[in-house]
Amino acid sequence: MRRIDELAQALADGKITSRSLIEQSLAKIADPDGEGARVFIKTYAGQARAMADAADLLRKHGRSPGPYAGIPIALKDLFDVAGEPTPAGSAVLVNAPEAKTNAPVVARMLAAGFIPVGRTNMTEFAFSGLGINPHYGTPTSPWDRASKRIPGGSSSGTAVAVADGMAVAGLGTDTGGSCRIPAAFCGIVGYKPTARRVPIDGVLPLAPSMDSVGPLANSVTDCAVIDAILSGQTPVAFTSSKPNSVNSTLVIPTLANSTPAVPTLARLNGLRLAVPENMVLDGMDDTVASAFDKALSTLSAAGAKIERTRFEEFTELPGVNAKGGFAASEAYAWHRHLLATQGSGYDPRIRIRIARGEHMSAADYLDLLQARARLIASFDRATAPYDCVLMPSVPIVAPRIADLDDERAYNSINMLILRNTALGNFFDRCAISIPCHRPGDAPVGLMLMGETMGDARLFSIAAAVEAVLR
Repeated sequence: MRRIDELAQALADGKITSRSLIEQSLAKIADPDGEGARVFIKTYAGQARAMADAADLLRKHGRSPGPYAGIPIALKDLFDVAGEPTPAGSAVLVNAPEAKTNAPVVARMLAAGFIPVGRTNMTEFAFSGLGINPHYGTPTSPWDRASKRIPGGSSSGTAVAVADGMAVAGLGTDTGGSCRIPAAFCGIVGYKPTARRVPIDGVLPLAPSMDSVGPLANSVTDCAVIDAILSGQTPVAFTSSKPNSVNSTLVIPTLANSTPAVPTLARLNGLRLAVPENMVLDGMDDTVASAFDKALSTLSAAGAKIERTRFEEFTELPGVNAKGGFAASEAYAWHRHLLATQGSGYDPRIRIRIARGEHMSAADYLDLLQARARLIASFDRATAPYDCVLMPSVPIVAPRIADLDDERAYNSINMLILRNTALGNFFDRCAISIPCHRPGDAPVGLMLMGETMGDARLFSIAAAVEAVLR
């Protein structure tokens, strides 16, 4: 399925209709040979068709609510939708009380005219980077489908929906990598904003100290459009094309009623890009190492200055998080009563991870808060000379689902997959995963980490990086 900007232009020109886009999405979801049954926990076929017809009628009479009216999107199963429970990929909350209102991020996407085609599958309660769900089945990565490889999590269904063309884009959440990991494994783009920019009200929490809401889509510009909407800004018309040279102008969405944090002229020539030598490159498989090295060479040839360095803050993290970190402590605080009454209904692997928080004391949590503040300040100083930090989004290609049946393998691979992306959450940064593999090869993601509240700057750099890696 094409990108948001292309579809918006085609809709405006009358070359396609909203109804045709929705029918394409619903057909892919219903395809018995596809992943739709595992990707979507619930579909909105009737509602989506009615909304598409309304968008087409309004556009015909010059009353369209906006350029994106009628474009199909997917919603991760932990966003409140008025009149529905919010199960978050679980079995125990299927009959939970219905949400009274839409989550603000859902309301903003609806106001912009996007049409949800359904709620997507996810890791239960978003507490794993693998994307495995025993309750609703596990959708498979689009790569090497015969081998049934994990999609990455926790926004697994959203990533596969976008990769397979069941939706043009989708909303996910990211507490330790849950937008970027599945994007990397499915060959699309995933964005984690600076958390405070996007409201998390009406989103079933994992760890509110690090939870964020971000888009998964087919391009950097698509993610920029959705991020603007999610953060309460209005994207205006924009153009995006592959430049004729590495120093050509790239135009990304300019936000109406706001002053861009940086000019929209993004040039790679002269940018200083830091590549950490400690921790983030450990355990890379040959496929990821090859794609990552090739990406660095391409960026260097385009004029970027690749500087290898060490960040000692990374070395401290295992000790700081040794008792479970924010995810275990804050998740346990939310789940403890539900665990006491319906714990047997949880995926045992998720229940065990949440239960770790029971053993963290108030003093442990306060120590964690203090350590995070100290390390953020230190990391801010360390990265100040650079335009962004580069690393593989995930150090390995997507493993087979069958190879993770063993609990020890599940835990070790999960920790490895989350290792690099979780840095952005702990250090309160914005970060994006961009495909950097050759067409037909196993999907590999290149992660760019920006500064706190440096989202506009990161989008500008990411658009330039994406253009030379295509």
